[in-house]
Amino acid sequence: MASFNSISPEKLARLVGTPKAPVLIDVRDEDDFTADPYLVPASFHRTHSDAPQWADEYNGQWVVVLCKHGGKLSEGVAAWLRLAGAAAEILEGGIEAWREAGLPLVPVASLPNAAPSGGSVWVTRSRPKIDRIACPWLIRRFVDPRARFLYVTAAEVEAVGERFGAMPFDIEGVFWSHRGDDCTFDTMIKEFRLGFPALEHVARIVRGADTDRHDLEPQAAGLLAVSLGLSRMYADDLEQLEAGMTLYDALYRWARDATQEKHDWVSHGGKGKGT
Repeated sequence: MASFNSISPEKLARLVGTPKAPVLIDVRDEDDFTADPYLVPASFHRTHSDAPQWADEYNGQWVVVLCKHGGKLSEGVAAWLRLAGAAAEILEGGIEAWREAGLPLVPVASLPNAAPSGGSVWVTRSRPKIDRIACPWLIRRFVDPRARFLYVTAAEVEAVGERFGAMPFDIEGVFWSHRGDDCTFDTMIKEFRLGFPALEHVARIVRGADTDRHDLEPQAAGLLAVSLGLSRMYADDLEQLEAGMTLYDALYRWARDATQEKHDWVSHGGKGKGT
């Protein structure tokens, strides 16, 4: 029987990737985590036994707690979180139920520095246009909500990465970059195994806009136009990133929920009526 303070895998999957998604905390014990090194997208791992010490960090936030089967570890940590003032639920059936529903799981080995606790640091070229906004959006919404991004002079990306422990992306010769006809956004979706159909649709649009192949999706030319407009509106790359997060939030929701909706002007005897 499902707990009153629980959420189903299907409902949680609808929230993952959206700006109003809950904080997702994986509290499996070390043996279970080592035996099954995969994370629900956007979740991060914390030690369940330390919950009384870290629960206060989530005061006032909505949190979903995950363990292997949605049992004692999730229930106990969620109780501590509620005691600390969080709105805490557990994932019904745990990570095993998520897997049984055929939903994507992110391999821990694909994370920068294999850090399941989150807070990764990435570095790329300054003055972003498409990939260098789309990829941070993807990482924050589906991989590591606490990720941070550095924008630096193109020639210094790799050196900054080495000196400051940041993962380079979207430059030639690094792991997280274009591969063949794919752009960096495609590479990340494949490496993180983010097989959400709507996200794959967004990827085709990003690829078309980023590689001048507007025939891939009708929306590619529009994404290019809006992205170039944003790059001219903002001199500060981080301000542009924040604005771009809203752009990609909207694009993802369209791809997931609104591709069949049309907008037209219907004329009735000379009088126009917009839908």
